[in-house]
Amino acid sequence: MAGTALIAGVSGIVGNNLARHLLRNGWQVSGLARRPPAGIEGLRPVAADLLDPAALRAALAEERPSHVFITTWLRQPTEAENIRVNAAMVRNLLDALRPGGGLRHVALVTGLKHYLGPFENYGKGSLPATPFREEQPRLDVENFYYAQEDEVFAASARDGFGWSVHRPHTIIGYAVGNAMNMGVTLAAYATLCRETGRPFLFPGSAAQWNGLTDMTDARLLARHLEWAATTPAARDQAFNVVDGDVFRWSWMWGRLAAWFGLEPAPFPGQGTPLEAQLADAAPLWREIAARHGLVEPDLGRLASAWHTDADLGRPIEVVTDMSKSRRLGFLDYQATDDAFLDLFATLREARVIP
Repeated sequence: MAGTALIAGVSGIVGNNLARHLLRNGWQVSGLARRPPAGIEGLRPVAADLLDPAALRAALAEERPSHVFITTWLRQPTEAENIRVNAAMVRNLLDALRPGGGLRHVALVTGLKHYLGPFENYGKGSLPATPFREEQPRLDVENFYYAQEDEVFAASARDGFGWSVHRPHTIIGYAVGNAMNMGVTLAAYATLCRETGRPFLFPGSAAQWNGLTDMTDARLLARHLEWAATTPAARDQAFNVVDGDVFRWSWMWGRLAAWFGLEPAPFPGQGTPLEAQLADAAPLWREIAARHGLVEPDLGRLASAWHTDADLGRPIEVVTDMSKSRRLGFLDYQATDDAFLDLFATLREARVIP
């Protein structure tokens, strides 16, 4: 059942892929961002800042969405600021849409920091057992994901719309300039290794190299978002969402290396963070971009080394249970190695990598 969608954060990995998916399925789609992308055919761009309530109300005055998808956040230097800023973004958006009425469903995308804790306490203290399940209680720490949820819950109780919360693991998908983008980061890193002869060295911990993990393809997440927004049994529910397979990085690293024609370097037994490995790489990337005619010469807009280091450096095994979605009828599956390889092919076709 197609509807009228407003995607907040349409320029990011989740929003970009969701917009394309909904448009293919016959939805009318407006995409909100400070600088909405121009390359999505059929998308109605809405340029607005979620932290400017007056300008946001003006930008949304003519919008009458039946469904809202919140796929954005802004990283701040402390968790207290993360909570203040990101809760305000959700609150301002839902307040701005109140006068129009007609809103039936709001979907919020968060992630596994719901279970692992925010950046300041990431993977520390008493954590729930894996695989993570939706019924596990919140951690006893401040967390901006909880604050975002609470804004949605309060507006739902006030205005009567349904909601869903989606908790993906690390997302693989196409976007440039995104703050958390492991797939594009690893593509840029592999390209640098191939072009310079540097070793393609797994940057993470032994726990991640040897342990089981999973990930989330942005295309599968888009299908999950549409499913939850249009399935009555999924109303007012929180869901984990991952590809459906599990793997060890000791296996995956070789798969990624082979696509780039590289031999993976032996794992040294401890982490070698990308932030350190790529500290001097910006000029090298500009040279590679000029030589191959790439569209983005700024490595800083492609590689989010801090985020990839945080994920791959975790000292614990992280796997996610999706039984709740399966029981309610969402049965989609995506092989994670194929998700990476599909992304690399898209990046090459778009001339992001050579």
